[in-house]
Amino acid sequence: MDLSARQILDRLVAFPTVSRDSNLALVDWVETYLASHGVKAHRVPNADGTKASLWASIGPDVAGGVVLSGHTDVVPVDGQDWTGDPWTVRESDGRLYGRGTCDMKGFDALALWAVPLALKAGLKRPLQIALSHDEEVGCVACVGMIEDMVARASAAAAVIVGEPSRMKVVTGHKGGLGYLTHLRGYEVHSSIMHRGVNAIMEGARLIDWANRQNAENAARTPGPLAAAFDPPWTTLHVGRIAGGTAENITAGDCRFGFTFRVVPGEDPAAWGAAYEAEVARLAEAMRAVHSEAGITLQRYFAVPALQPEEGGAAEALARRLTGDNAVHVVSYGTEAGQFQTRGYSTVVCGPGDIAQAHQADEYIEVSEFEAGQRFIEALVADLAR
Repeated sequence: MDLSARQILDRLVAFPTVSRDSNLALVDWVETYLASHGVKAHRVPNADGTKASLWASIGPDVAGGVVLSGHTDVVPVDGQDWTGDPWTVRESDGRLYGRGTCDMKGFDALALWAVPLALKAGLKRPLQIALSHDEEVGCVACVGMIEDMVARASAAAAVIVGEPSRMKVVTGHKGGLGYLTHLRGYEVHSSIMHRGVNAIMEGARLIDWANRQNAENAARTPGPLAAAFDPPWTTLHVGRIAGGTAENITAGDCRFGFTFRVVPGEDPAAWGAAYEAEVARLAEAMRAVHSEAGITLQRYFAVPALQPEEGGAAEALARRLTGDNAVHVVSYGTEAGQFQTRGYSTVVCGPGDIAQAHQADEYIEVSEFEAGQRFIEALVADLAR
């Protein structure tokens, strides 16, 4: 199955692999594509078998290869004003439009396009491809895939996570931590609100705590690892909130997600413990008014930061192939931290601009896609030396 990089991109985008849905149709196609080139894919399914990650290795079974890492899931298109079909790649004015073209099926397509190139090149060190699922909901599924690779694949010298960076070599990103927060109040008529517990108003206390922490973090002098980030401090955020029954009833229910983006050098677990302590203090005060009130927390993701490496093999490789010698860090999270935590030298470097990710009419510039192709060609040539 000889396909151009663009043809592979067309196929991948056509699969509507929104994180809430299965990605198995895409995984089936990738597995068939790899098999057509004589390459075995290793599936790593989720607990209920509705999704899967997969990885494959091309070339000799020796240490020192390179992993190209991408994710297969995309964010929803619901409520967005698209000017065309999100699941069909459209080329216009030097751009390739479609959900996932930028984040990050563009890179996935390039990684798969590398397979026949690698087979023809006669690699001395292996090229490994790792495609995960559920990255968009907190990088929660790549851990099992990475563990499977650690156990079964030859040890790679470097991991390139191809999130959109305009082919700049990103050596650091913030970590992340997220809690689903559910406050249970006690409903009474608002004229006697002192006898009830208003879950929304109590939730506002946690949101105000976030505001105060953000102000304190912004006022501090950033540490050396944090200074390069924008912003150079840990941020706390609530983006959606829901609850309540009527304007004249104390809210019996309030739900929101509470997330942290933690700069390298600070401990995400410590920030999580601080939030849990604040929640426990507030829940005790709510129960003192009525025993049915309280707060339930569910930690739904924890993404380690990508730490800059001293003399890292991945950084040296990516700089050699791209010619980029500047320092780049980003505030968005990726699966790079999980690879690094398991002992892989890792950087982020991929085509496209993160500003286009998740948007209506998401796109990747053709010039960026072509730059990614040149990077892949240079990497294959490097592995063949």
